[in-house]
Amino acid sequence: MAWGLSVMARGFWRPQNYITTSRRNEGTSLCDVISTVMPKAIRHTLLWGTVLVLMGCEPELPAFTVADVREVPAHFPAYVEPADNPLNEAKWELGRHLFFDERFSADGMLSCASCHNPSLAMADSLAVTPGSSGALGVRNAPALVNLAWQPRFHREGGVSSLEAQVLAPVQEPTEFHRDLVELVDQLGQDLQYQEWAQEGFDRPFDAYVMTRALAAFQRTLISGSAPYDRWLQGQAEALSPAALRGRDRFEEFECASCHQGVMLSDFATHNTGLYASYVDQGAYRLTFDSTDIGAFKTPSLRNVALTAPYMFDGSLPTLESVLEHYASGGSGHVNQDERIQARALSARDRSDLIAFLESLTDDKFVTWSEGLRP
Repeated sequence: MAWGLSVMARGFWRPQNYITTSRRNEGTSLCDVISTVMPKAIRHTLLWGTVLVLMGCEPELPAFTVADVREVPAHFPAYVEPADNPLNEAKWELGRHLFFDERFSADGMLSCASCHNPSLAMADSLAVTPGSSGALGVRNAPALVNLAWQPRFHREGGVSSLEAQVLAPVQEPTEFHRDLVELVDQLGQDLQYQEWAQEGFDRPFDAYVMTRALAAFQRTLISGSAPYDRWLQGQAEALSPAALRGRDRFEEFECASCHQGVMLSDFATHNTGLYASYVDQGAYRLTFDSTDIGAFKTPSLRNVALTAPYMFDGSLPTLESVLEHYASGGSGHVNQDERIQARALSARDRSDLIAFLESLTDDKFVTWSEGLRP
C-alpha cells in the first residue's frame, strides 16, 4: 500500500487524469464519485476489486499510461513505448525504486541517481563520477532526459535499446562493478521487489524484470516545460529579448544543425574538434572506421545550464568555455566536422547565446525529478 500512497504524496495525482464514468441508468452512483475523486494508485492498493463487488460497480479500470506520472508536452512527437515493455503502475514503481537503490554498486554506496542527480536535471557536477570503490572512468555522465525519443544510447551511440543499455553500468568496472547474477540474486531477496515483479511482469524478479523496469521508469523522465517550450507553443513573451537574439545566433552559427528539433539533438555522432588526438576514440570503438575516431553522439541541450561540466569527458567547465571552444574553430582534427569554423563572437553574442541556453532550463522537471526519491 505504501507504494501507491507515495504516488499521491509526491504530487503525481492529477485529478483530471482519473475521472472515469460508470453510470447505471440515470443519475450519479457512488461508483462515479469514487472513480472521480480517488487516484488510481490508491484504488489499486485498497483492494479496489473487492470494493467494486460490494458496491455493485463494474471492475473496469483505466489503463496506466505515461500521462499518469508525467505529462507529454503537446509539441513533442508521439510518445511510443516498446510493444514488449508497455508501462504499468507496478513496473514504474519498481523501476523508480531500482533507480535510487544503492545496492546496485559493489560497495553499496552508489545508485543510478548518484551519477544522474535529480537536482541537476539527471546529470552530474563532476567531470567523471567515481564508480564503485572510487574507480574512475573516462566519460562524463550524460543527462537522462526524454529517453523515449532517443534512438540510441551511450556517448558513442552504440546501444539501440534502453533495456539493453541498463546492463552496461551494472557490469562496468569503473561504474557499479557487479556480477549480474549476484546482483539479481541480492535484489531478488527484497519481498517488495518480488511483489512488483509479479504485478508488473507476471514473473519473479530477474534480470529481465530489472532491466525492463528501469527502462520503463526512465522513459517517463520527460522535460518539455522550459521557457523555450512555452515560446515554441506561441507564448511570445516567454523568451527575453536577449534569449531571442541568442536563438538567432544559435541558428546563424549552425549550432542548430546538430542540436536540432524539439529534442535539440540529431542523435548522430560528430567529431567536434575537442582534441587533436583522442584517447577515448568514440564511435571508432564500434565501427573500426578511422573516420569515426573522436566522434560522439550529439547531446540534447535541454537543461544544459544545469548540467556542467560539458563535452563527453567533462573537460569544459562552463557554457562560456564551450562557446570559446567552438568560436576558436576547434583543434583541426582530421575528422572534425566541417561546420565547426572559427567565428568572431562579440561579448553581446556570447551573453545572448548564454541567455538562450538558459531558456532551455525546465524548473518543473527538476522539481518533479527531486520528488521521485523513495
